[in-house]
Amino acid sequence: MSGTSADGISSAAVRIGRDWIEPVAAWDSPYSAAARNWLLELGAASPSALARASFRLGEWFAAAARAMVRKLGRRADFVASHGHTVVHGPRDAVPHTMQIGEPSVIAERTGVTTVANFRPRDMAAGGQGAPLVPFFDHFVFSGKAPVAMLNLGGIANVTWVERSAGRCAATDLGPGNCMIDEAVRAATRGRHGFDDGGQLARRGRLDGKLLDRLMRHPFLSLRPPKSACRSGFVRDPDVSAKLRRDPLGAIATLTRFTAEAAAAGLRRRRFGRVIVSGGGVFNHTLMGHLKELLYPAPVESISDYGWPPLAKEPAAFALLGDRTLRALPCTLPGATGASRSVVAGEVVPGPNFRTLMRRLQS
Repeated sequence: MSGTSADGISSAAVRIGRDWIEPVAAWDSPYSAAARNWLLELGAASPSALARASFRLGEWFAAAARAMVRKLGRRADFVASHGHTVVHGPRDAVPHTMQIGEPSVIAERTGVTTVANFRPRDMAAGGQGAPLVPFFDHFVFSGKAPVAMLNLGGIANVTWVERSAGRCAATDLGPGNCMIDEAVRAATRGRHGFDDGGQLARRGRLDGKLLDRLMRHPFLSLRPPKSACRSGFVRDPDVSAKLRRDPLGAIATLTRFTAEAAAAGLRRRRFGRVIVSGGGVFNHTLMGHLKELLYPAPVESISDYGWPPLAKEPAAFALLGDRTLRALPCTLPGATGASRSVVAGEVVPGPNFRTLMRRLQS
């Protein structure tokens, strides 16, 4: 998958059974600065430009899948591709979403069945098409319930995992890394794309007035379930002005805002511990704020449970792909607001499709 921060392609190889999933390998393929800027501008692109971009990204995703297979020295049964979100409007008059990265290209280049386009079916059932990762959270971590599974990607989201899937709930919380990353790029004139370890935030002075204003962002007062888009947070004139005057102070304030927004949302429901995944795990300043704000609940990295922090989201879509191929529902209505759980993905058969289906049905 390619997340809302447009940092790169996240890949995971997993083994999956009917009632288990385990990681095999995971890594990221970073985008160049030019590729990242191109992706972030696609929301305003023409239909023909979007079509070209979808085929181009399909080639990139296929190359990432093939590279993983070569490194592991084994054949994949299928590829599950979330794609890259260019527009997501679940609350608009006509709800809509679009993830690009043409799955037919992936199936053709890899030679294996490909499952993609996971969000529209949930929206057709009255949901927001997001978040979909809660199905994975419950599948893997229900034995730890009650637990809050916090993912800090471009957007922060949480699944409150209970032992019963019907009692699980999930929502986007607000910005994850997106505002911090944008501030770092502006402060370093593009030399750096993220705050490595949270070092810049540690050097800056918190701006309490700006923090209070950011905490009044209208998204934070919406009732869950709700889903956020990066564009709703990164174009803030007060932040831009602060960056010009005091870039380190801006980064420090945005890091604290990200933590406070997430903590406020987390407290809407009960949990015993918080397990964090996504790139935000590596920002020690952000993690420190979360531990302070959520004390005495433990705040842990998902790596403590054997999962690489950047593997969860691509692994989650592998699980959804497996369930789609088995014709099993793979969404949680408590997370998306849909009227029912649905079989989410769409399948592009590869040369191995008949063999794969016989194996899954045996």
